Amino acid sequence: MTGMDTAAVYAQFAESQALNGGSPTYQDWARGVAADPELCSLLDGLPEPKRQPNLLFAAARLVGAPSGGWAGVRTWLLAAWPEVEREMRARATQTNEPRRCATLLPTLAAIDGPVALIEVGASAGLCLYPDRYSYVYTSPDGGRTRLDPADGPSAVVLPCTIEGPVPIRMPDVVWRAGIDLNPLDVRDPADLAWLEALVWPEHTDRIETLRAAAHVVAEDPPRLVTGNLLDALPDLVAAAPAEATVVVQNSAALYYLTPAELVTFEATMDELRRTRGAVWLSNEGWTVLPAVAARLPQGLSPQFILARDGEPVALTDPHGRSVRLL
Repeated sequence: MTGMDTAAVYAQFAESQALNGGSPTYQDWARGVAADPELCSLLDGLPEPKRQPNLLFAAARLVGAPSGGWAGVRTWLLAAWPEVEREMRARATQTNEPRRCATLLPTLAAIDGPVALIEVGASAGLCLYPDRYSYVYTSPDGGRTRLDPADGPSAVVLPCTIEGPVPIRMPDVVWRAGIDLNPLDVRDPADLAWLEALVWPEHTDRIETLRAAAHVVAEDPPRLVTGNLLDALPDLVAAAPAEATVVVQNSAALYYLTPAELVTFEATMDELRRTRGAVWLSNEGWTVLPAVAARLPQGLSPQFILARDGEPVALTDPHGRSVRLL
């Protein structure tokens, strides 16, 4: 979070992310927290990175928060605060949205393969399997294009509206790995429950997709390295097959880095592009990488920007529902 007090963070979340993301429940809850000095005081007792709305609301739901309006939730939350606080201190926001693969695929498929795919901030690794999912792209003129894996249709079908060229082939992913401070394992019921708690209440379609993707990943678990992306990335790139094009991707992960860490990460990617020919695909909120946002055409107000090696190539929906290629 960027120096705002806790009430302002929750007020902004209510009128931006929750409003634009289609969650009246979280908009109501965030407005309630923003106007509640007692709750803000409790949150201020946590380290700043642990005060995020998504973390609070997911932890509360994991513990058993009631559905419905803020008044009832507030009463429950105050009574259950020790347990909610314990979960918030122990966990991190690790939303693993496989539908983002649909917004990454058009750019990923255009990269010469075979591809060694590495994700930083990988959570449970659900976005490391773009070649194992099926896609249905809908164009503004109503045209529909379906794309399936080489071995046939997947149980995971990702719908996405697209403006621009529709991809005509799958990426050839021959090696995949991820980095996370606390990797999750979809075979662990507790980890899967946390992933589900991170999905917003109204987004039942995302829960269904998450469960289907978790089944695919559980059958062939990825290599997930526990560590800081700044330290672990060079070694993981070095482990990738020499004949493959290394693609490093991140999606809603760099928000959690400090400005100094961002500078270090960008320098690391510059070095990996120079020495290994790596390609960097970043899919982040428009405030996260100011240099990327500054390269956008005038008049655009995106939520997420997909960039290849720092150059914007698409505007994307944070939950993977739409992509506008530039």
